[in-house]
Amino acid sequence: MATAKAEQKLAASAETVWAAIGAFGSLADWHPAVESLEPGEGGKLRRLHITGGALFVERLEQHDDHARSYTYTILESPVPVTDYHSTLSVATEPGGKHCLVQWIGHFQPKGVADAEAEHIVFGIYRAGLDALKQKFG
Repeated sequence: MATAKAEQKLAASAETVWAAIGAFGSLADWHPAVESLEPGEGGKLRRLHITGGALFVERLEQHDDHARSYTYTILESPVPVTDYHSTLSVATEPGGKHCLVQWIGHFQPKGVADAEAEHIVFGIYRAGLDALKQKFG
């Protein structure tokens, strides 16, 4: 099992950031690689159309507004991984004026070395967190 993890401290409250990213269907609003998102199954499924034509199909497995986190799996993607489970979360930093966004995934590489799969997934996470850094500082 391989793991990718990215974190970003933001100069905004956890509540503010979660309001922007906490809905499973909001990824197209803040991740620069997502051109459009089609929700399905009452918000439990998302079809992500990625810049360049790639398609990801993801299923929401758990959502907790109180804990400010959600976990999802990938059903279809061009990324060389299987058994992919990922959690996106937002935690309050001491003082309450800043927060920490964490995106972590566990998966089995498919046809590539662990390090290559981890690098690809980390790049996806990093692009999203960098966009949040630009928005929230």
